Amino acid sequence: MAFWKEHPALRIAAIAVLFVLALVLIVAGWGMTGELAGLGIMVLGVALLLAALAIYNKPFEDGKPGKK
Repeated sequence: MAFWKEHPALRIAAIAVLFVLALVLIVAGWGMTGELAGLGIMVLGVALLLAALAIYNKPFEDGKPGKK
């Protein structure tokens, strides 16, 4: 899909928002030492970091070696 290639400003904004939100969640969860909810919040933050990374990598998927 060429959507992310055609809209670089939207891609950068989405990455920035996800990155900042993820860091806030990770730090907030880290502060909840000894609580299971804190672990869940941190896992959600890591998932958002992975989503930001996936959005970053999306425009570069076309030329993967070995993919037909």
